[in-house]
Parts: sequence; structure tokens; C-alpha cells
Amino acid sequence: MLNLFKTLFQNAAYENLPPTDFWVQLKATPDAVLLDVRTPSEVAAGKLDGAKNIDFQHPSFMANLSKLDKEKTYFVYCRSGVRSANACRKMHEMGFTNLVNLAGGYISL
Repeated sequence: MLNLFKTLFQNAAYENLPPTDFWVQLKATPDAVLLDVRTPSEVAAGKLDGAKNIDFQHPSFMANLSKLDKEKTYFVYCRSGVRSANACRKMHEMGFTNLVNLAGGYISL
């Protein structure tokens, strides 16, 4: 059943994982980057330890992404999983290849 769930949510740009699998894979990936793409006010209300914040809605989002190492693996999350999925697509277009999205976002935790 879990494999079916993963298959339904996979695409070429990034891997979309439910919270439990997201955490397991994050902890098993050396040098992984946890990327929070929520707004500063959302981050102020609570965030995941060790997350780097780059606001998806800020005009400098793409410029800030361009400063990141494209060889690393990024575990991306937002409030509900929509902005982070869009961020993963944009990152993929920029040449990032190791991307994991938190399905359901922060509110699914």
C-alpha cells in the first residue's frame, strides 16, 4: 500500500513523501538540507529544527535559490505542501536533481 502511495505522488522533478517517510529519508541522507519555503510570519509561529528559510513568495526567491549547492539533497516543506511542490519544480528547472517534498506540509506533522 505504501509503495502505491509513493508511486501516485512521484514525478520526474521531485519525490513527494508523506511525513513518516520524509523524516526517515531526511535522517538517512548525509548532508541533506531542510528547506522551509514559508513566509517569515509562518516560520515565527513554528518551524522544524535546522531548517533554512527561503520565502517562496518573496521576489528574491529565485535569486536565493541560485546561491544553493545544486549537488545537495533538499527536503522542502511549506504549510500544506503546495508551495513546496512548486518550489521543487522551480528548483528542478534550475538544475537541482535531488528534491523531496513533504506531502501535506507542516500542518500534516
